[in-house]
Amino acid sequence: MIEPAKKKILKNVKISGTGSYTPMRVYTNEYLETIVDTKAHWIFDHLGIKQRRIAAKGETTSDLGAIAALEAIADAKLKPQDIDLIICATTTPDMRAPSAACFIQEKIGAFNAGAFDVSAVCTGFLYAISLASDCLASGNYKHILVVGADTFSTITDWTRRDSVFFGDGAGAIILSRDDKKTGFVVSKVGADGRGKMIWHIPAGGSKNPINENTAKDRQQFWQMDGKGIYDFATKVLPKVIREVFIDSGLKVEDIKYVIPHQPSIGILKKTAEILNFDFNKVLTNMDKYGNTSAATIPILLDETNKAGKLTRGDYLLFAAVGSGMAWGAMILKW
Repeated sequence: MIEPAKKKILKNVKISGTGSYTPMRVYTNEYLETIVDTKAHWIFDHLGIKQRRIAAKGETTSDLGAIAALEAIADAKLKPQDIDLIICATTTPDMRAPSAACFIQEKIGAFNAGAFDVSAVCTGFLYAISLASDCLASGNYKHILVVGADTFSTITDWTRRDSVFFGDGAGAIILSRDDKKTGFVVSKVGADGRGKMIWHIPAGGSKNPINENTAKDRQQFWQMDGKGIYDFATKVLPKVIREVFIDSGLKVEDIKYVIPHQPSIGILKKTAEILNFDFNKVLTNMDKYGNTSAATIPILLDETNKAGKLTRGDYLLFAAVGSGMAWGAMILKW
């Protein structure tokens, strides 16, 4: 019997620069005890979160994204005018229109670039880099800035117990064409709209515009089925990770680090258990930042890069699951 060919999507791209930024203001678990019905030890024991960063009054998603972007551009030894395209993954743009990417473009002075947003919530960064690597493979672009940025504090109902999950932050990478065999060995994203109500924002779109009644009922804030998220994530994350291993021909032991979205420590540990991963390979920073949605992976990648933990040729596994429900996994050769 002839085995099917392994699906490889080697992009000949590299991450030439990384950057990140988190706001200065901190909400500790102990502080949240004073404003919502929760306990600091419960938050840490169940979610792995000790604190989260919160944007200052007037500090927008594009403000965070622009700082991270400039850091990534400098790390790549480029200038803003070298950027050909800006893709921003966010659920919390400064305005419904124009895009956060256009705000970032103006703030960093990258006026040679096109700019648009991607909306896939916590999986948004993986969707954005999948698009960016395809654009680079087309030959029409040389350097693409990909930003994951969110200020979830602006869409969080701080009277609800589940307000403890999220924090604010931004991360950015520069994807550049490369003549070496680097880049995304395999990339897979997916979605199932039948799970759309597990995590959603009831009001603010065309289906249910903001008005006095929706504002009174606090429908402009996100709502989540916590058990539904856990059940869905621990089902789909192991599945998509297995798929990228099959498509790439790589094995768990080939991976230097797993750099995942930061949904909760419980979801990550359960996923590692199902896949028989050594959890020491699974990097986390949710104790410091909580879940920063589209910013989780690039912030964690930047911290890992700046700490000198990455060597050219290392294989990294990215994985995420978010509202949609949407999910994705990618293997990158550094």
